[in-house]
Amino acid sequence: MIELLDIIKAIILGMVEGLTEFAPVSSTGHMIIVDDMWLQSKEFLGKYAANTFKVVIQLGSILAVVIIFRKRFIEMLGLGAKKTECKEGRLKLTQVIVGLLPAGILGVLFEDYIDEHLFSLSTVIIGLVIGAIFMIFADLFRKKIPTVETVDQISYKQAFTVGLIQCFSLWPGFSRSGSTISGGVLLGMSHRAASDFTFIMAVPIMAGASFLSLLKNWQYFTIEALPFFIVGFITAFVFAMVSIRFFLKLINKIKLIPFAIYRIVLALLIYIFYF
Repeated sequence: MIELLDIIKAIILGMVEGLTEFAPVSSTGHMIIVDDMWLQSKEFLGKYAANTFKVVIQLGSILAVVIIFRKRFIEMLGLGAKKTECKEGRLKLTQVIVGLLPAGILGVLFEDYIDEHLFSLSTVIIGLVIGAIFMIFADLFRKKIPTVETVDQISYKQAFTVGLIQCFSLWPGFSRSGSTISGGVLLGMSHRAASDFTFIMAVPIMAGASFLSLLKNWQYFTIEALPFFIVGFITAFVFAMVSIRFFLKLINKIKLIPFAIYRIVLALLIYIFYF
């Protein structure tokens, strides 16, 4: 039986997910940190249901991206406009597919291993630090004048390369946004172009991961646990709407290094207080 305290825990986890999913700080890492150190959702949901919850509430964040980039998705899908009205030189759906294939394939192949062995504080600390180093490297060695100012200038080769780099994010704590934005910046994209592509590319791969998790773990969605999942989903959606808009206005100004410093400090604090 889910109690009020459990609902509060779902709200907290939803907030963490929504605020961190698209910032380069690792939402999965933050949820593992908050849950393992304080909330302990595994105690009343069970290990696999708790891990599934962390994946499923990402659907709330995905919905926020779909709403914010709705015109872009409608255009890429060829809906709502005649073919003669479609603009040339725009980001294509095929480019997004090329970008998400590498991590999508690896994610399916190693899903069980990741769920079983990599969802822990120690692996998150490693991911936070290594991901931060990569972000600092990207900011220090990026092109001072980007050759790709907007997402519509991204080539297929760049999309695929960013997709390969995104594979690092399968390690909890590394961060999907951190890896892809850093990779895009190193390839000559502006921080905003890399961020836009990251968010658009995140929708199919996150939706796919959540869908597979739902199919695999449907037995954990009991009537008793359903309120926990619904509250987490709604909370993640609301906070993701706010954080995405804020992040997109901020990223071209502050770049990646401030986020990298935060990650390193967070990893150090976790190590000191937990280990």
